[in-house]
Amino acid sequence: MTSEKKTVAVLYGGRSTEYEISLLTAYSVINAMDLEKYRVLPVYIQQDGRWIAGSEIKKKLEYKDQLLLKEDQTLETNAEHWLAPSASAAAINKRPDVVFPLLHGPNGEDGTVQGLFELLNIAYVGSGVSGSSVGMDKVLMKDVFSAHGIQGPKYLSVPRFDWESDAPSVILEVKNSIGYPCFVKPANCGSSVGISQCLSETDLSAAVEEAFRFDTKVIIEEKIDGREVEIGVIGNHSLSVSVPGEIKTGEADFYDYQSKYQEGKSTLIIPADLPGKVRAELEDVAKRAFVALNLSGLARVDVFIREGDHRVILNEVNTMPGFTQFSMFPLLWQHTGISYRDLIEKLIDLGIEKFREKQKIHYRIDE
Repeated sequence: MTSEKKTVAVLYGGRSTEYEISLLTAYSVINAMDLEKYRVLPVYIQQDGRWIAGSEIKKKLEYKDQLLLKEDQTLETNAEHWLAPSASAAAINKRPDVVFPLLHGPNGEDGTVQGLFELLNIAYVGSGVSGSSVGMDKVLMKDVFSAHGIQGPKYLSVPRFDWESDAPSVILEVKNSIGYPCFVKPANCGSSVGISQCLSETDLSAAVEEAFRFDTKVIIEEKIDGREVEIGVIGNHSLSVSVPGEIKTGEADFYDYQSKYQEGKSTLIIPADLPGKVRAELEDVAKRAFVALNLSGLARVDVFIREGDHRVILNEVNTMPGFTQFSMFPLLWQHTGISYRDLIEKLIDLGIEKFREKQKIHYRIDE
């Protein structure tokens, strides 16, 4: 685009169990953006997977359901849509400067949407295809961390075929290699969807079946006794880290879906009170994890501070963390000195910076 305003397409919704969370995030981000500086275009992905582009947003939204766009609000016919690989020249000229994909979970945070934008050669906020994909898959992510010598909980990967073929062998392996208590999780879900804590072998089968409702692969992890702490990372090459934040789950046994999204179920302590040595180790682990996964733009790094030796045990990395103004990631940066609006602008700039860097790549050997 040649106008002074940057055109930002905000992508939200999606075919994921985290659809509602994405809507809340988009509502919050759009209302925080400086409409004097950005031309904001909403792009709504319905739960059935249909994409609808809306008209430019010219004033603050009054309620979240305004984001539930209808077919008659599209800017172009489907054939002319700028997101289509076969779009006409006129539609291509309407492409935004950058896309902000506020999608959580599969079909959005896992490299699929990022691959589309790479094919269309459109700038976007956040990590690329490989980082997003591996960052979504808890098994692959932990495999990479292990290869880089970053300590995490013991874990076991269980594909559905293995469970259905020989569940007793899986149960025996959990007993011998993981032990109890342990956690059972879908390998490719966020927001604690489908997660169960198993105190004994009696709980395991039901927990695995519950996790398989949301994925074809399950990860089983040992329980780490300790404090749950999170830290934010932003940057492409030169990385910055936020202050750390601690999660107190109150009456809940762990940080489950209800603890995250029901008021009063958990408490966020920002900044977390950590000894200097522990905080330095946390910052080092966060940056190493970010680099190991080939991430860019942003990530929230979740760790345990283990009881007894106070070592930092890496749990997981979230490449598109919750992003309402009350979510942990923006709050961490607010306490670090970067406001919600400024954080959004910083991430948009990082996405454009990454895109411009990739334009230097040659795709023909005779150029």
